[in-house]
Amino acid sequence: MAPFEALYGRRCRSHIMWFKIGEAELIGPDLVHHAMEKVKIINERFKTAQSHQKSYSDVHRRDLEFKEDDWVFFKISPMKGVMRFGKKGKFSPRYVGSYRIGQRMSQVAYKLELPPDMSLVHPVFHVSMLKKVAGDPSAIVSVETIELNEELSYEEILVAILDR
Repeated sequence: MAPFEALYGRRCRSHIMWFKIGEAELIGPDLVHHAMEKVKIINERFKTAQSHQKSYSDVHRRDLEFKEDDWVFFKISPMKGVMRFGKKGKFSPRYVGSYRIGQRMSQVAYKLELPPDMSLVHPVFHVSMLKKVAGDPSAIVSVETIELNEELSYEEILVAILDR
């Protein structure tokens, strides 16, 4: 028994045998003409299905393009129970960064300049994983872990003096 017959319970008919089993009287140019008509019908139906899918996906699509020396965040996938960047669960960040784009590898791939402590992360990212930094990237303060003591209080550490 052929694998197709075992899976679907019927014999596999070749692409030329698109007619029913009792219609095998067609021979010669009629057979080819009949098959060509079936191929045209199938291609038209593929095109309509493809245009429907394209219209649905175009609604959600946004074209992103970055230049070198732009600053971006990159997306990390949240996993349940995995600690990422010092946070666990629903408090783990969706985007981390900001990192500078060092090189444009292709139309949809960019190489980021990552710090040495992230040397295990591959530096090339797809454009869908990046988000442009709005505003001045030097104004972004890195988030450090806050250590709580037994009384659930913490020591405030000054980052910058803003006014006198």
